[in-house]
Amino acid sequence: MTEYLITFNDEWVPEHTAEQLREKAAASRVVLTEMVAQGVLIFTNGGLDRSTAVCSVEPVDGEPVFSDGPYVETKEHLGGFAVVDVPDDQAARYWAGRLATALDWPQEVHRFRAPGPAHGLR
Repeated sequence: MTEYLITFNDEWVPEHTAEQLREKAAASRVVLTEMVAQGVLIFTNGGLDRSTAVCSVEPVDGEPVFSDGPYVETKEHLGGFAVVDVPDDQAARYWAGRLATALDWPQEVHRFRAPGPAHGLR
């Protein structure tokens, strides 16, 4: 099996009312529940944007230095993601397509080069 990241950029999502977002969340939960039932979902989370940033950290003389900003200047923010463990690209594309359809906004698929180090701890 291979691990994939299915993600969307917060900038790709048009403005929604609170009710529309609740409907999108319910639609995506159906897909995520199916992922769990088929044993492919490793982890998922969403709702990330500029407002959820906690801090930035950079190395200075070999030590971490934390600050409340400035953050990297970019319009793009990871909006949400799912990490799946599936046999191949085709299966990853299938699940990304299901999420894109349920949410009605684009998804992007990335293949991890190797399983994460915690993979064997599950």
